[in-house]
Amino acid sequence: MSDSVSDDLVLVVNAGSSSLKYQVLNPATEAVIADGLAEQIGESSSRIRHDYRGNEVLVEGTLVDHNAAIAKVMELFEADGVDLAGSGLAAVGHRVVHGGRSFFAPTLIDATVRSEIERISPLAPLHNPANLVGIDAVSALLPDVPAVAVFDTAFFHDLPDAAATYALDAEVAKQYAIRRYGFHGTSHEYVSRKVAETLGRDYGDINQIVLHLGNGASMSAVAGGKAIDTTMGMTPLEGLVMGTRTGDIDAGIVFQLARVAGMSIDDIDVLFNKNSGLKGLCGENDFRAVLERVDAGDDSARLAYDVYLHRLRRYIGAYLIELGRVDVIVFTAGVGENASPVRADSLAGLENFGIEVDAERNAVRGKGPRVISTDTSAVTIMVVPTNEELAIARQAIEVVAATE
Repeated sequence: MSDSVSDDLVLVVNAGSSSLKYQVLNPATEAVIADGLAEQIGESSSRIRHDYRGNEVLVEGTLVDHNAAIAKVMELFEADGVDLAGSGLAAVGHRVVHGGRSFFAPTLIDATVRSEIERISPLAPLHNPANLVGIDAVSALLPDVPAVAVFDTAFFHDLPDAAATYALDAEVAKQYAIRRYGFHGTSHEYVSRKVAETLGRDYGDINQIVLHLGNGASMSAVAGGKAIDTTMGMTPLEGLVMGTRTGDIDAGIVFQLARVAGMSIDDIDVLFNKNSGLKGLCGENDFRAVLERVDAGDDSARLAYDVYLHRLRRYIGAYLIELGRVDVIVFTAGVGENASPVRADSLAGLENFGIEVDAERNAVRGKGPRVISTDTSAVTIMVVPTNEELAIARQAIEVVAATE
């Protein structure tokens, strides 16, 4: 091996239904050694973007499944002079979307854990099966490296009962594990902790509203380091308007579409998850394109933007009341970090609540955590880039260290 990957590094894997995102990094120094993304797995036009120590390559071809994608990634590392299987990686950290009630902490994966993740997969049929495929594929090629599952739902495991419970027949809810679980927890926890670190304040002493705004979007109310509410529910469909998901919607619409439109449950699932949200309203799920069309005077894009903002402001108001005292409002993820109009418009007119955005600070783009509120704002408003890979790597290495 002409280059080395030492035992203080972690491989982080995020497997989607047709994609595989990966990163090799040092959780102590935060140094990223390699990262990449395999897309359109199972299609004829598959491709992998692979970056090792700043040298990026793009490989196009056919990846029939995740096993083929992982094998190709290993070949790319070998071409870089790195043998991941024999290099002494400390751990592999796998993002798993749904932990149900079984998992509320990062967990070393063995046959029993894998079986339980599979058992609760009906709670997240679009996500957990793909996560399992990634676990199996990587484990087959790196059998001697400890694998750790880090769950999106873990941060919200202890939501208050009033926030976690649906007003559904209690026996039905219990039998089918129906409750609000929340998602993007790894990001919400990382960002809220980063806020405290950046401000030099005790994590347990501040109340925060965290807005994770990407193609998937969610908000959380965090009181003294504990999540007390979040917008996503039993699935990642509930809550905010998203790139392709409806967010909150009257459940009676499902009955209407089934009875009157003759749509099947699968048809409605695809409609709500893949063909709604911003895409359903204006044909675009790329927020940059939506904003360009808004600026150009496009009516459908303006409506999509207004609906998006209306939902954001509704939840901001709700969380202001739930928390009672808000110290920080923080924006993160692709839209939250980069779309300054969304930050300004979602908080516009809230000066009476002590919320004042500084227009000049908000307009400045940057890669690190930054404050965008005025000096006189009672509530600190921030932009903090999320780093789920780093959070997963840290949790994975802690689990492995605890077992040694």
